[in-house]
Amino acid sequence: MNSLFDQLGLLFTNYNIPAAFWVNIQLTFWAAIGATVLGTVLALMRVSPAPSLQLAGAFYVNVVRNTPLTIIIMLGFAGVLGALQIRLVSNPLQNVFIVAVLGLAAYHAAFVCEAIRSGVNTVPLGQAEAARAIGLPFLPAARLILFPQAIRGAIAPLGNVLIALIKNTTVAAVGSVATETSSVMKTMIEFNGNLAFLIFMIFAVGYVILVVPVGLATTALSKKLAVAR
Repeated sequence: MNSLFDQLGLLFTNYNIPAAFWVNIQLTFWAAIGATVLGTVLALMRVSPAPSLQLAGAFYVNVVRNTPLTIIIMLGFAGVLGALQIRLVSNPLQNVFIVAVLGLAAYHAAFVCEAIRSGVNTVPLGQAEAARAIGLPFLPAARLILFPQAIRGAIAPLGNVLIALIKNTTVAAVGSVATETSSVMKTMIEFNGNLAFLIFMIFAVGYVILVVPVGLATTALSKKLAVAR
């Protein structure tokens, strides 16, 4: 019987496992940027004084949060690449990757929005009233007073959203992002069924290595930047 190190050597020689994790890291990076931008806009809409914007933001958040991510990703591929035949770039694999990023960003933006909105709720009401008293319109008040403090109060929940995003990048496999971790793991198990437990452990450890530092960093940052009350 081969030793554990021999089995690990066989798997890492025949399959590029680090490259698979690198694809998921790239998905996480770009989707996190998109989700942060869209989520911030949605949070602005939800706390704005305009009822129509509040309604639109709440509608997006409630619909997207209650829709499975798999369906959102599949709708993206079926709609953008399938029915509409939209090609964002010439490379087919890059098109698949971009649509996966857009789907992940659109889904997690709803959670980013709620994390920021929870941070806004921690800002003392008197500060918003003081901004109005000195004549600041809503957007300057939000940019200069509310959101800087809200972000500081929302670091921990935003970290949880990022952790969820890291794990949810595996859903990109349903859209044929064939080089990410869940696709590679499936292929490895198909051809090495006797090593299924070891393969599961390799990917489990890999995700622990990715997720735990994010959790520790956001917890420490949240404590360091917490607004004194």
